[in-house]
Order: sequence, then C-alpha cells, then structure tokens
Amino acid sequence: MHLPIDIAPDRPVLIAGPTASGKSALAMEIARTQGGVIVNADALQVYENWRILSARPSLEDEADLPHRLYGHVGARTPYSTGHWLREVAAILKAPARPIIVGGTGLYFSALTEGLAEIPATPAAIRAEADHLLASQGLAPLLAALDPTTRDRIDTRNPMRVQRAWEVQRATGRGLSAWQDDTPPPLLPLGTCTPLVITADKDWLGARIARRFDAMLGAGALDEARANLPLWDPALPSMKAIGAPELIAHLRGQMTLDQAREAATIATRQYAKRQRTWFRARMQAWHPIGAETLAA
Repeated sequence: MHLPIDIAPDRPVLIAGPTASGKSALAMEIARTQGGVIVNADALQVYENWRILSARPSLEDEADLPHRLYGHVGARTPYSTGHWLREVAAILKAPARPIIVGGTGLYFSALTEGLAEIPATPAAIRAEADHLLASQGLAPLLAALDPTTRDRIDTRNPMRVQRAWEVQRATGRGLSAWQDDTPPPLLPLGTCTPLVITADKDWLGARIARRFDAMLGAGALDEARANLPLWDPALPSMKAIGAPELIAHLRGQMTLDQAREAATIATRQYAKRQRTWFRARMQAWHPIGAETLAA
C-alpha cells in the first residue's frame, strides 16, 4: 500500500472511516513504515467476545505490530466513551507515537473536542429506559428530551436517544447542557494528522458483502455459537453487526442465507450512518478515498 499523503512521523495519526473501508490496513502500513502503536477507536472491538464479527485485527497482526485496546473488555463489563478516553490518555503519555483507528465517531469527537464529565447512570434508570424502548419505542424517550439536546443527537439511533434520556432523567440536566460544560480536548486536531476515509456507496456495499462471506468462512458462526450462553441483546457487547442475525439462525429462526442477507443489509445501513456522521463532523479532517487505498 502506498501512503496517499505525506504523514509526519512525529505526530499522532487519527484514522476514521466506515466499516470495511480499509482503516486497519492503512494503520498497519503507517506503523510498519514509520513506527507507532495502533490504538483501537471502535466501540465493538474493545470486547473480547467478537474477534471475527467485529473485524478485530488477527492474532498474527497483533503479534506483528503493537496494538492497544483491542478485545480487553469482558462481554458483561460496563464500558463507555469515558472509559476509553481515560485509557487513551494513559497511552498518550508513552513515548510511542499513537495511530488511533476506528469507526466510532463519538470516540474521536471526545478525543479531539473534549468529553463532558457526566455522572454514571443508575441501574434502575437504565432498566426504566430499556423497558420504555422495548415496549414503546423511541417516541417517549424523544418526547422527554429538551429541544437543544434533541437537535444535537442522531434521533434515529436508539443508543444515542436512550443515553440522552438517561442523562436527563438521572441528573435533571439535558445532555446538551453537560456538553456545553465540556473540558478541553485531550488531543486537539491541530496537534495530529487526522485522516477520514471516504467511500463510494456501491463500492463499499460490494466490499461489505464480500467481507461478511469471508467472516463466515473464518468461523463467525462458531463465534456466534460461543456467545449463545451470554446472549443479551441489551448488552453493548452484543451490538456487533451481524450478531443478531447469526444468533437467530442458530436458534432456527432463519436460514443461513437469510441471516447472511440480513446481516449484509444491516452492515450497509451502519456504514451509511457512519458516513453521514463523518461528513457532518469531520470536515476539517483530510479525506482519503477508500478505492485509492485498495488499488
């Protein structure tokens, strides 16, 4: 792979992009040619129970180059953006240049824009939110939010809506008010090289389909089978794209072909949400075409 731009070897690198766009390959090429430690910025790849389905680096890749924050969190262990940011803060104190790569936009915005210190949500309020979402959908949660918060969040994303509702219910303040009190960022954009991978929808859709077939060939179904005893769709660790479909197949609720098709569609929808986020929030980042990287 030829690096598409000149990258200063003494500055941290940030690599954001939609799923299946080639982020990890770019991060490894930079680490291999310039040095550095690859740091995960994907909310699913932190969990230990989904290596294949979350597209975590392989054991061989991890042995070849230094990787951090991959697969280090238990499936039932609470983990938030705040947890991630504190772990990254410790990594930034080390001498090795970080190459931070992933598809979770919230992680990158917290890193480069700052993160509000919001108190943890009590378990009772989380359970109340879970019940409302399961029984009535997003409508009651959205209706309870203050207008400023409602305008800021992705109102089609159940996790974001539920999080905003929980904050308001637990603290008496809207999420937007907490965000307005955000401390300075840990890694301002001006101190690093921020790259965002762009991809044509059709090109990415075909790549997503091929990659899911490759995941099945690599043992994704066995991975899902190993997660059956732990399965709880409410757990953040169970949000791996394709996991609900493979679990449904293992339970006899759909054929493998149906599961493959449904998972591919879900992955494309997820990639669309990622691309929308990146276009809206990462205009100051340097764009790199995924097709160029794959050439």
